[in-house]
Amino acid sequence: MDLTEQAYSLSESLLAEPLPRRWGHSLGVAERARSLRPILGEDASLMEAAAVLHDIGYSPSIASTGFHPLDGARFLRGQEGMDERVVRLVAHHSCALLEAEERGLREELATEFELERPELVDALLFCDMTTTPDGGPTTSEARVSEIVGRYGPDTIVGRFIQRAAPDIHAAVKRVEGRLNVAEGVG
Repeated sequence: MDLTEQAYSLSESLLAEPLPRRWGHSLGVAERARSLRPILGEDASLMEAAAVLHDIGYSPSIASTGFHPLDGARFLRGQEGMDERVVRLVAHHSCALLEAEERGLREELATEFELERPELVDALLFCDMTTTPDGGPTTSEARVSEIVGRYGPDTIVGRFIQRAAPDIHAAVKRVEGRLNVAEGVG
């Protein structure tokens, strides 16, 4: 079983039944990752694997800290044959260090998992933050607004996502710019 097949199988086993909406979101994020093949080159399969796995830390069977990037990465680290870059991408997806700070877990996350290359971090953030909770396409502005609305502006997630919004939008613009260059637009 190759990395991508392993990732889909693992994510489905952890999310499909207990969290079907989260599973749908993860499939949508993976679809977005496939759309980035023109700019990812040899890292395309790696990104698709990270995309479908990025939210496994929400699974009740592996959640322990309540912070899904950390829980998911810790679980993946113990999986035979899992690429360490996928583990790092899951650990740090979508400005996770900022949310970890809100939760008092920043040092733990930062020391336990190195950051992956910036262009890969941007790509996964793009995939996650331009995908709705149900797996459809959206803008990063609409996604941030949806998250604030769902969690509330004064919750840990609400505060974090509002702080992260400028970084999220900037990363999305960088990825869109790379796609435009690769596709010969602009």
